[in-house]
Amino acid sequence: MSRIKTSIRFFDDIPVRSVWDDESSQWWFCAADVVSAIVETSNPRVYWATLKRRSGELFAKCKQLKLTAADGKRYNTDVISDEMLDSLMAIVKSPKKEVFRKWISSLGSSLDEKSKEKAYDLFESGIINEIEIGTVKGLQQIHSYLFGGLYDFAGQIRSKNISKNGFTFASALYLPEILQRIEAMPESTLEEIIQKYVEMNIAHPFMEGNGRSTRIWLDLILKRSLAKCVDWSRIDKKAYLAAMKKSPFDDTQVAELIKNALTDRINDRETFMKGVDYSYYYESDEI
Repeated sequence: MSRIKTSIRFFDDIPVRSVWDDESSQWWFCAADVVSAIVETSNPRVYWATLKRRSGELFAKCKQLKLTAADGKRYNTDVISDEMLDSLMAIVKSPKKEVFRKWISSLGSSLDEKSKEKAYDLFESGIINEIEIGTVKGLQQIHSYLFGGLYDFAGQIRSKNISKNGFTFASALYLPEILQRIEAMPESTLEEIIQKYVEMNIAHPFMEGNGRSTRIWLDLILKRSLAKCVDWSRIDKKAYLAAMKKSPFDDTQVAELIKNALTDRINDRETFMKGVDYSYYYESDEI
């Protein structure tokens, strides 16, 4: 039985939901999402229904599997296999077809996709319950699990200075001391937890993979201290990146985003998986 059941990938910022089918042992993609990604239409579901009626092959071979909709409920949804994408592409006029096909073909092979599968497994394996909460060691454990075998520095505190978009993160020379101070910060209120999260982001203790690791670290603190976690799918990518860029000087915006996205579904499998999907989406170059 497959442990990874659903996933969301983003093509040009458009979510494309997929679901693993044990019977056929393959991923199936939401047909309406595929249409939305490659065709300019105000109603991709209607567009897809029209295509299905016109194509005997699409009508015969598509199937229905349960996917989570925008209202958070699961519905039987038309899905198509990788093989059926070629049939759909053959009858759709769109300049995006070839780019989308190459994008689909690359799924699973990139470093990010491999790390993302490790993030899923962190929950499925139960190892997430063994991670130290709120400590530097705990953050290292998360990073090591997500990037072990992918980066030779997985789980290791950096010894070099790094910067991004003109912002220089904490000096490597003083990083051990800074991390000790962050670890000692209180975690009893939402405001305190967000301040600790922001400070850890400013520290950026790893050469790569800081955001993906630290968001999981944040959720574990929220879960223990407030019986809450973040529903990351409710936080817009552009708004989040802008708020985090501003957070070293003013954490008001990031605090508001997180506060409005809190949920008490702390042990819900789908909330975690969806959180991983959006967390990795934040780190992609597409905006």
